[in-house]
Amino acid sequence: MQWRNTSARYGLVSVLLHWSVALVVFGLFGLGFWMVGLSYYDPWRQSAPDLHKSIGILLFVVMLLRVLWRLLNPAPAPLASHGKLTRQASRLGHALLYLGLFGVMLSGYLISTADGRGIEVFGLFSVPATLSGIAQQADIAGAIHEYLAWGLVIFAALHGLAALKHHFIDRDSTLLRMFGR
Repeated sequence: MQWRNTSARYGLVSVLLHWSVALVVFGLFGLGFWMVGLSYYDPWRQSAPDLHKSIGILLFVVMLLRVLWRLLNPAPAPLASHGKLTRQASRLGHALLYLGLFGVMLSGYLISTADGRGIEVFGLFSVPATLSGIAQQADIAGAIHEYLAWGLVIFAALHGLAALKHHFIDRDSTLLRMFGR
């Protein structure tokens, strides 16, 4: 498999970025869903949020690299069998996924830095709190984070179902291309 995208298929870098981001997003969603139910005395009460934040910061870096890669290495041309409406829906859907991802990460950052403290990333470095002290910042950002996270995973699941529809009903190579074939 080639590293870069061609006009007909995705390259290894795009495939790895796509699937790693998908796994991390669903993993972070599961971790976040689990950790909000932890009791005050649970030993994971501090560790789970720290892990969630650290992975979230690394995901942000990966997403910046993914956007840069997409700008430098355009996606393959749409399949000839895809009509104008399908191509527009695809562009809109991908834009919403990217916006949702960045919205979830930004709101998570605003929750974590509301008290003016930076975010420690696996004890390796700290991301400073540049936006803090906004009235009810943690509560408002928390609500936005929760709703966007739910919206993102639901929309990502629909994205996956659309790929399965292309594969099993339309019998085109949309899904296979995302595996680099």
